[in-house]
Amino acid sequence: MNQYTKPLPWLKSVLFTGAIATTAAFSLFTPMGDRSVFAALEDSPKNVVDEVWQIVNSDYVDHTFNNVDWQSTRQQLLSRNYTSKQEAYDAIRKALEPLGDPYTRFLDPDQFKSLTSQTSGELSGVGIRLGVNEKTQKLTVVEPIENSPAAKADIKAGDEIVAIDGKSASGMTAEEASALIRGELGTDITLKISRAEKGIFEVKLTRARIELPAVHSSVKQEGKLKVGYIVLDEFSSHAAEQMERTIKNLNSQKVDSYVLDLRGNPGGLLHASIEIARMWIDNGEIVHTVDRKGGEQKFSANQSALTQLPLAVLVDGNSASASEILTGALKDNKRATIIGSRTFGKAVVQSVHSLSDGSGLAVTISRYYPPSGTDINHKGIVPDIKLDLSREQQQRLSSNPELRATGDDPQYNQAVSFLQNTTLSRPTTTQPVKPISIR
Repeated sequence: MNQYTKPLPWLKSVLFTGAIATTAAFSLFTPMGDRSVFAALEDSPKNVVDEVWQIVNSDYVDHTFNNVDWQSTRQQLLSRNYTSKQEAYDAIRKALEPLGDPYTRFLDPDQFKSLTSQTSGELSGVGIRLGVNEKTQKLTVVEPIENSPAAKADIKAGDEIVAIDGKSASGMTAEEASALIRGELGTDITLKISRAEKGIFEVKLTRARIELPAVHSSVKQEGKLKVGYIVLDEFSSHAAEQMERTIKNLNSQKVDSYVLDLRGNPGGLLHASIEIARMWIDNGEIVHTVDRKGGEQKFSANQSALTQLPLAVLVDGNSASASEILTGALKDNKRATIIGSRTFGKAVVQSVHSLSDGSGLAVTISRYYPPSGTDINHKGIVPDIKLDLSREQQQRLSSNPELRATGDDPQYNQAVSFLQNTTLSRPTTTQPVKPISIR
């Protein structure tokens, strides 16, 4: 289990951001159509242009393409001569705009690599989260990731990064530093570090496969109530197994109830949201999807819930996509009480395709609906207990993350109050811990 480590309040620009696709069904695309045409395009930027057109043509959720003449679009795209990949990329992005769907988007090789790292929940590196100290403007370690090369080398939160492989880190952003620190598995990197009590020293690290923590937890004693507090950052490929470990760990600590914090969670993988929902719900539908032909696919609970203890879920306007799948399933099955602000309202599913030159395409392939069947796209989910934060409260929690889930967090306080009224009035039961199969 990963204990919830609060980021230091003076840090900005944290290393990793959330995944944007609701589902990332990665595939290496094989172009369709006449093989001789493909052969002529193979060494041309037109190859990627046509790959994108073919994927959208076969998979895009709206068969009218937002009333765009998609065949004409292909003719226009292939009639042009592209002098560079960038010119082709620009043409692709312009061709996608009339679809009117911000989630169907082209990703250049760097963007595609970043997205695959986010959704996979792992990368090749040394395992440190970085930020910039707002007071000193120095590149600083937010925290070493558990069991990573950095943690094993005793790198600590608050250490300043002076240089990376001999290159000065002065003025470097967290993103620029992370790009240098990531690298091929098994290769070495040397960091020059400054620590107040130790001075400046060098650490040689070997890059390894790092599993990024998506789940953080702690036990909070709120009066007579023992609360298992869980933060889920994003629905990466490792999120479900991390959630399973976390719930079992908190069960073993005899918590009375749970608070699941999805505030700011932008989503991630569809299958992760379904598996996590099954850890809380024994029976009932979780979500169903509808594709361009009207084909439906339903996902339901499978008698594998890990706990029946009272649950409150915290959401806000940045709880999106897979977060809304989980929220909708818990709300409609009356498994949890939802507290906070109306959610973002993203009820579409993307498939992410790898293209021949290392770039990628995310294309919307279906729409999803919670068990109630309500269309939440652009509308979001209204919490059971609606409690909006003032702008001042939002800024305070944003600039002082250590205040989350404390007496200074109104939405968390509301969750505790609700759970105290619910939990302390119900008979004591022993909660079984059931195994779960991650599919």
